[in-house]
Amino acid sequence: MMSTLGQVAPDVLHELAVRNGVCVRPILSRLTDTATGEQLVVPIPCGSTQARQCPVCADRARKLRMQQCREGWHRDDEIPADDQADDLSAELSENGDEDQADDTESARRTRSTRRRQDAPDLPKVPMDNRTVGTAFTTPDGKTYRPSMFLTLTLPSYGRVGSDGTPINPGTYDYHRAAMDALHFPKIVDRFWQNLRRCAGYKVQYFATVEAQRRLAPHLHAAVRGVIPRQTVKDVAAATYHQLWWPQCTEPVYVGEDVPRWDDLAGRYVDQAGRFLPTWDQALDAIGEDPAATPAHVVKLGSQVDYQGIIASADDKVGKAVGYLTKYLSKSIADTYGDDDEITTRQAIHLDRLHREVRWLPCSPGCSNWLRYGVQPKDAEGGMRPGWCPSKAHDRHHLGLGGRRVLVSRQWTGKTLAEHRADRAEVVRQTLAAAGVDMPDTDRYAATAELEDGRPRFIWEPVDRAKDTDLPTWHGVMTRGINERIRWQTAYEQAKQRPNAPPDDTRSATATTAAPAA
Repeated sequence: MMSTLGQVAPDVLHELAVRNGVCVRPILSRLTDTATGEQLVVPIPCGSTQARQCPVCADRARKLRMQQCREGWHRDDEIPADDQADDLSAELSENGDEDQADDTESARRTRSTRRRQDAPDLPKVPMDNRTVGTAFTTPDGKTYRPSMFLTLTLPSYGRVGSDGTPINPGTYDYHRAAMDALHFPKIVDRFWQNLRRCAGYKVQYFATVEAQRRLAPHLHAAVRGVIPRQTVKDVAAATYHQLWWPQCTEPVYVGEDVPRWDDLAGRYVDQAGRFLPTWDQALDAIGEDPAATPAHVVKLGSQVDYQGIIASADDKVGKAVGYLTKYLSKSIADTYGDDDEITTRQAIHLDRLHREVRWLPCSPGCSNWLRYGVQPKDAEGGMRPGWCPSKAHDRHHLGLGGRRVLVSRQWTGKTLAEHRADRAEVVRQTLAAAGVDMPDTDRYAATAELEDGRPRFIWEPVDRAKDTDLPTWHGVMTRGINERIRWQTAYEQAKQRPNAPPDDTRSATATTAAPAA
């Protein structure tokens, strides 16, 4: 196999890597064993969650999320407080689950707590200190603990056709669509807060954010327990988020007429030399104006899809988990397919939405505030409208700069690293039952020490452009593919043995990390 791979073209090698589950753009590190003097160039998987960057790592990440989703959905026991995972990386918003005031920028600025008149009141129920759903026992003695599959959408911005593009682009509200996408995380956080108040228990969820055909984000969620359908709809209708920011509808400065940085003053000034109001000053002006209105109000759409699912319906649960995670490896802009697959109308719609998202402010510190006559929060020299580094502005995200997976704190009580270790343990047990030793993934750990306490292994990044001793990229990929093929063969043979552990959702060979070099 080595000699064969040594003669293949780069595109064929790329295809072989994908087929055998080898990262196609690994990060190369030089490993030095200070005890023996041995040096190795080790490829480390890039860990991308996007198929356009690395289909292997993206698929591995997606299937890890599938395991996480299934494991927590129909849980029937509470997670002890000491066992709750501290990994909040899956939350869409970094604010957590606590109530947030509409104006999160400054605690000293108060807003009216009166609910909007166009939003119905939320029902109030006593709260139980539990996260699992209610169990129901049928007359024949069977017990069921159903859960839910929910889909939430954003409202309409204008009629669209079957291809997802506006029927009348001239009247389609691109500004509102872009603002809703940029602040979708806030409305989602508020929905879960409201749902918990009205459900009477600490609702736990595993949710993913995708794009509808019209490119507006929507949410799919596996929810533990069952809440009356009407209650869910009432909560969705009553949920909103008010954005108390300076107005950002019409830009004040366009083209070359943009504010510049004054080094001496440490402030941005306009072309006439006048200071722009700082972020705090702009918010103070809003607070002093009794007629001020929110810059934007985000609401959910009226369409709420609700399905009840019980744990014993394995086929239905499996399909729902697959549907939840189906598009996690796709960017929002890939909704219409590759560039050679989208129609002219779809390309125009995508470009128009991207243009709106690029120039609107995404956060208090966004450089786009300079267009609207406001100095961004914590401003510094060199900021330019249209060049905010947040990924929310790029074509692949179209406003969704937050995370694509949202998991509540007590879904499984495990971090992603622990879920990944569970999958590796299944493989290890299968190989051990066949008498095959799986290489120790910690054998080159940076924590390993020599007798004098110095680290045994030293990891250094490799600069392929400067390192003349580096093996060719072709050789690195070839070695990885051969190792992966040997490992997969041993694993598949081990699974066929009579004493092999039973297979489960964690044991897919294509999604478990191969041993390090």
